Amino acid sequence: MRILQVIPAFYPSKGYGGGPIVAYEISKRLVRRGYNIVVYTTDANDKTSRLNSGVKNIDGIEVHYFRNISNYIAYNYKIFLSIGMITVIKEEIDNFDIVHIHDYRTLQNILIYYNTRIHKIPYIVQPHGTIPKIGKSKLKSTFDMLIGYKILKSASKLLVLNYSELVRCKPIVDVNKIHILPNGINLSEYCNLPREGVFREKFSIDPDEKIVLYLGRIHESKGIELLVRAFAKMSRKVNNVKLVIIGPDDGYLHTLYRLANHLRVSDKLIITGFLPHEDKLSAYVDADVFVTPTFYGFPLTFLEAMVCGTPIVTTTKGDYIEGINNKVGFVVQYREQELENAIHRILVDDELSTRFSRNAKKEVKKYDWENIVDRLEKIYYEVLEGHS
Repeated sequence: MRILQVIPAFYPSKGYGGGPIVAYEISKRLVRRGYNIVVYTTDANDKTSRLNSGVKNIDGIEVHYFRNISNYIAYNYKIFLSIGMITVIKEEIDNFDIVHIHDYRTLQNILIYYNTRIHKIPYIVQPHGTIPKIGKSKLKSTFDMLIGYKILKSASKLLVLNYSELVRCKPIVDVNKIHILPNGINLSEYCNLPREGVFREKFSIDPDEKIVLYLGRIHESKGIELLVRAFAKMSRKVNNVKLVIIGPDDGYLHTLYRLANHLRVSDKLIITGFLPHEDKLSAYVDADVFVTPTFYGFPLTFLEAMVCGTPIVTTTKGDYIEGINNKVGFVVQYREQELENAIHRILVDDELSTRFSRNAKKEVKKYDWENIVDRLEKIYYEVLEGHS
């Protein structure tokens, strides 16, 4: 089977989120299974740099890096325009059995839509969380109405990250075409976790202190205010507890400090800023509970917490991932009292915490990349059978 993967940016691109990583992880595993995988992408790397254009062999993947007309426009407006790719798609599309397009609102997808219809080649769409959400811009709405919904409806399959995305897509796409394909994790990279106590030693946290961990961008949209308020109330009930916040400032750090001072929990708050991967793993290992107040898509942080056996608490604001609530942690309403109660239960109930931890280490095995590609492989064959 010859499969074309089309994505705006690809490994080793650094500035475009998880999509390039996902496309790389599935592509290299498909090559190992004997598939002929070709990638059409651009030279987008990050805000200030490009990758070298041309054709490269990466882990057996034939990757075509086409030059963007403007790196500035690509990074700031997510508009990837490559004249070279337009020509090659028109000339070569007929040489593939399936086209797998990544992301949703891209110029490349418009080209694929028209050319696959001309040559009767089936394609699938994997939006990586870019399906419409509340508050989308006029530009996005215009794209959806003019061409976007046509691209989704004509796809043989639509791959979404979680149940919430599936529900959002049901009014647009035949539900029988929609498959949940979550992000994966390389479990082999987590065989040798840091020893317990490393993070506590580095940040002077006593062994008997409980740790509530948040890991992500420090931005207002992440629900950090709710977390700090819930923590402040909970800390009056639980002695020796710290709230550890790891991640880069995204415009909310000053407000966060003021809130902590106002609630009189500054002495219980540790803000580390950005940390390297090994230090983040140490934090998961030492944490008693990992809290993400709101999210969209399928965060890698959830899988990393599960690998380390750290119970998870999140809320119903944002997306919903099955298999968390009452299994590896709690999913509660986006309210201060409910968030506080969930965190408190895990901190004070050792039996519950142990059960969640044990379940998490077992549940995360479902998300090993090899298992994710097993599911994708079946989807490809369903597409070919339905197209024949």
